[in-house]
Amino acid sequence: MTTAKPQPVSPATPAGPAFVRIPDPPERHPDDMTSFIHLSRTGSVAYLIDHFGNPDITVIGGELYLQPELNTPQSERRVPDLYIAFGVDSAAYYARNAYVIAEQGKPPDFVLEIASPTTADQDLGPKRDDYESWGVTEYWRFDRTGQYHGDRLAGDRLVDGRYQPIDVAQVSNEEWRGYSAALDLYLAWNAGQLLWIDPATASSITTLADERAARQQAEARVQELEAELRQLRGLT
Repeated sequence: MTTAKPQPVSPATPAGPAFVRIPDPPERHPDDMTSFIHLSRTGSVAYLIDHFGNPDITVIGGELYLQPELNTPQSERRVPDLYIAFGVDSAAYYARNAYVIAEQGKPPDFVLEIASPTTADQDLGPKRDDYESWGVTEYWRFDRTGQYHGDRLAGDRLVDGRYQPIDVAQVSNEEWRGYSAALDLYLAWNAGQLLWIDPATASSITTLADERAARQQAEARVQELEAELRQLRGLT
């Protein structure tokens, strides 16, 4: 007796239409790639994923569509640089290739936009209006130079359905800092770099530069200990 070879499971629901995977957004203008500099190249997204854990119910994504409904027209979708949502279905997010608010049952808890010459006006106007109407809990903006958004760092928190500014204070000549209640982290503009600071430790949750420096210090210490050991053994 032969056994039928298992067939791949179709993503279509038994009584519903075929599953729709939303395509990637169009390729960005080169001026819009500042998000890569401040999020991907520094390792911020990877460290945020490590910091929050629970990957099955936490979405930390960006540069894919955020939209209120599955059938939202492309012209009415947004493509945030970063969004974070807790208590959601990350598998559905990756399968859909987009964050669909109606499907997840809630909007993201946090959205961040990074200023660029071609998107600054949208960040301050239409995007803010959409995120507010969609119920995004916090909306933050980071501007390396301060010339596009008018502020180096700014945030809004949803209060009774309307955005209210989050206090961002200058804590040194090189740093502005504001507290995200949604993430329980401080966001900081530090000499043009975006940092994520844990209030429990008062330290950054780490960047690739931090990790590299720590590794170099550890390697240097190992070499020192090896040299001391050789000296004790009379091998030098």
